[in-house]
Amino acid sequence: MWGRIILVALVAMVAAAVAMPLTHANVPFPDDDPFYAAPAGLGAADNGAVLNSRPISVFGLPLPVAGWQVQYRSTDSAGAAVADMATVLAPLLPWFGPGTRPLLSYQVAEDSLGTRCAPSYALRGGRDFSIVNTLLDVPFLTEMLRRGWAIVVSDYEGPQSRFFDGVNSGRGVLDGVRAAKSFPPLGITDASPIGAWGYSGGAFATLWAMQQRASYAPDLWFAGVAAGGVPADIAAIAQRVNGQGQAGLAVLILVALARNDPGSGLYDALNQNGRDLLVREANACGADLVARYVNRQLDDYSDTPNLLWHPAFRTATLRQELGGNAPDVPLYLYHSVEDDVIPVEGFSALVENYCTQGANLTAVHSGISGHNPAAVVESLGVLGYLSDRFAGIPATPGCNVR
Repeated sequence: MWGRIILVALVAMVAAAVAMPLTHANVPFPDDDPFYAAPAGLGAADNGAVLNSRPISVFGLPLPVAGWQVQYRSTDSAGAAVADMATVLAPLLPWFGPGTRPLLSYQVAEDSLGTRCAPSYALRGGRDFSIVNTLLDVPFLTEMLRRGWAIVVSDYEGPQSRFFDGVNSGRGVLDGVRAAKSFPPLGITDASPIGAWGYSGGAFATLWAMQQRASYAPDLWFAGVAAGGVPADIAAIAQRVNGQGQAGLAVLILVALARNDPGSGLYDALNQNGRDLLVREANACGADLVARYVNRQLDDYSDTPNLLWHPAFRTATLRQELGGNAPDVPLYLYHSVEDDVIPVEGFSALVENYCTQGANLTAVHSGISGHNPAAVVESLGVLGYLSDRFAGIPATPGCNVR
């Protein structure tokens, strides 16, 4: 009964949100909301320390879910203190499962160049086209709540919206978990099992977090971690979509890398059209760019032919590739062999890399065709895997690839 009530309510929420895409429901964008501003003394706080919090009505609707926005301290890839934001969610009923209520860190594919695309804005009830990526994850969030799990959804790209900055995103995830774990209203204890899950851009942040866990957050242990549609071989992703219907994703990658990594030389490889692009799309969401740049060629933004093969582009992408070290937590990885956005070859190479380094993982090469269909169908395996880990059932040791 409880699960049915949540499902019906959230389906109604999606319908309402889609019907009112351009009204804000009195929720300001993060850049216009004083609650997001970094407080004084930020640098003196510990990583993961809760700086501020406020209760929210999830999606701005009277749903049977408790929610809060939690501002927390993190450290970006340049070593600077930043004030990040997370949304924490919990079912209203007590936990009836074994042990204590689990905490699941869920990484929405933020895929953004501006904070209006952050999941915290959508989850508080913002009404704008920028909420589309968060809405796509409503079925997964619903099922996790139905199972009684507490959830933390971090704006892991941080206040500068640094898409494809692995160190920054991974630290944002880990410190978001620290903040949720220490936030009293959520009721998480040291005995609570912790998991993590992300798909596509969310998988990027999830795996970068796990690669840094031992060095950056050894106080956290994850019973199980799932990542699917994994963005491995970033250059191959841009090449796959360039000139195609989802060419806006290649534009997103180009703008993010040129902005985030000025030392790569990528900015210098752009022509004036490319530099104007960086200014014009400085706060765009991935969904905006997909809609605006259908079939666009990235060579339009450089006087050098084959920009995606330019040494500066390769330098910028290689710095953000997964695989530098293998996570030491149990992993469940999955990817469509016919993914129309992210070529499967990069995924297979990453799995082999992790296995060579001694990772404990299950990897599924899915026969479900397409990036988004695989996300839906393969979620059933993910939920079963995480449920087993939360129940204390050990993961199958070694590398299990199928």
